[in-house]
Amino acid sequence: QVQLVESGGGLVQPGGSLRLSCVASGSILSIYEMGWYRQAPGKQRELVARIFSQFNTNYLASVRGRFTISRDNTKNMVDLQMNSLKPEDAAVYYCDAEIRSSFGVRGLYWGQGPQVTVSS
Repeated sequence: QVQLVESGGGLVQPGGSLRLSCVASGSILSIYEMGWYRQAPGKQRELVARIFSQFNTNYLASVRGRFTISRDNTKNMVDLQMNSLKPEDAAVYYCDAEIRSSFGVRGLYWGQGPQVTVSS
């Protein structure tokens, strides 16, 4: 069994910062790519950032330069540092990871999705 558990959502004023963390646990053999998606009410889920390695990351154009994704392979953790937050960044944020379990099965796993609210 593999689980992704997120933390760090909440309410922040425009221009503020939040840090989201996601930890993978369970019968894990390998973790490949990890990432963050978000979904605002009435909108489709969109990829915010993805990390393959320290030097291989992708960002949604609207967050590039404001958000930073990082991972700690020793802790099976991926973080998303969000700075200069805007009201349009408000959404439910989901962590995902492509994981090969100890049973040899490779699959995509999702976290539960903390809410990020940006409002004055």
